[in-house]
Amino acid sequence: MAEKRETINLTGTVRTAAGRRIVAFDEHSSRQLPSRGQVAVDVMDETGIFTVVIEPDGRKGHWVAIDGRGPLAVDAADGQTLELQVATGADWPEVLVPADLAQALEEAPELHDTWRSLTPMARWEWVRWVGATKNPATRSRRVEVSISELRGGKRRPCCFDLSSCTDPDVAKGGKLMS
Repeated sequence: MAEKRETINLTGTVRTAAGRRIVAFDEHSSRQLPSRGQVAVDVMDETGIFTVVIEPDGRKGHWVAIDGRGPLAVDAADGQTLELQVATGADWPEVLVPADLAQALEEAPELHDTWRSLTPMARWEWVRWVGATKNPATRSRRVEVSISELRGGKRRPCCFDLSSCTDPDVAKGGKLMS
């Protein structure tokens, strides 16, 4: 029997954050989501259904990019209200592993089965943690720590606030830029 999925209507305001076009969802919409962290949802529109990952804003809210760098490309002006109909319980899409982490994993063949055995959500968390900094030295250290932690049996990054905004292009101090 198929699992019943909740349909949610999300409402947000289009704005630009550090050059990225996003929709910042209102408080009511964010409260309807099942997590304060990232949430995979299926977006339903006139063209069909596709999966997106809605990001936390670090303030108990959520946002999603609409600039075409991800699956959503919406032509909307700043200040415009946008509504999305989504279904929770979507399968997590596979994360794009950045080159530095992918190379480190490739150089650790003993971790291939471990990495593949992680849930897609767990792989997203590792990628988010590595990518949550603009500082190249910090990022390099996070790649090293990731490999070390995976070798030690960790399946998720330690000490990582899942509700923080981790996109370094639009975040400052774990919060979506205003």
